Amino acid sequence: MQQLEFRAMGCTMLAAIDSDEPEDLAWLEEAPRWMADWESILSRFRPDSELTALNDSPGRWTSVSAVLWAVLQAALEAARATGGLVTPAILNAVEAAGYDRDFAAGAWAEERRPARTRPAPLVGDLDQIGFDARRRMVRLPVGMRLDLGGIAKGWAADEIARRLGAVAPTLIDASGDIAVSGPQSDGSPWPVAVDDPFHPDGQLDLLLLSSGGVATSGRDYRRWRQGEGYAHHIIDPRTGASAQTDILSATIVGPSAVMAEAGAKAALITGSADWVATLAPWPQATGLVVLENASVLRAPSWAKHCWPA
Repeated sequence: MQQLEFRAMGCTMLAAIDSDEPEDLAWLEEAPRWMADWESILSRFRPDSELTALNDSPGRWTSVSAVLWAVLQAALEAARATGGLVTPAILNAVEAAGYDRDFAAGAWAEERRPARTRPAPLVGDLDQIGFDARRRMVRLPVGMRLDLGGIAKGWAADEIARRLGAVAPTLIDASGDIAVSGPQSDGSPWPVAVDDPFHPDGQLDLLLLSSGGVATSGRDYRRWRQGEGYAHHIIDPRTGASAQTDILSATIVGPSAVMAEAGAKAALITGSADWVATLAPWPQATGLVVLENASVLRAPSWAKHCWPA
């Protein structure tokens, strides 16, 4: 087993291949470069990124790279599967909530921001985006700006697992968005711990992952003071504000890291009464949620993915 830890997309990432061959290490060391290239395309925080250029060109057809095109299509698929609960057309609302700087830039999240006195801008209608697949061009309507956020991380995890999986069995952990290329060399699944948000050194369960991906979305990390309380980065597109539910974090196992990421956000936005229903688009998906009162709810099929299975 060889592994590599590195920083990308504002967080710590881990890539591991189940191989001890020296020549395979060269492939493993490509992962940080791939991530850096994708971040330069997909980051909303970089003024020179391709996504920023698209957001700054409202009403005009803009040529995009194959990477940005692919991630946009993944984001649209996630929006369709979640009934619009997870949408990229949300940057205006994210910034209005206070998430206007990269968390990696410092401890600004503890700054107290004034409470919002006006509602956030409406989340954009994805049907208004123009796509020209033949020329690979995109046209955003005036007033819409995109945030690819977790979908970009999930897509990157899936893509690295696909690329390195051609060399050796692979696991990639993009700060909670985890993808595997398949089982380990001996046929056993990859062990993935599900952290307890109330006890940072503890874990709730140990997943056994042989395919697809797993993702955790929570309100306990990317949050900031606003007024007398906290706002966070998970926006409910129905209100344009930080989601207000009783779920603190959601962990979803799905057919890919992208879909697990979408499912985790949708579950958190929906709340404990109906969160299992958000998994319906993916029959093989399952999940676990932790509530504000520290209660833990598990979907009926969760246990078959855990140790002891």
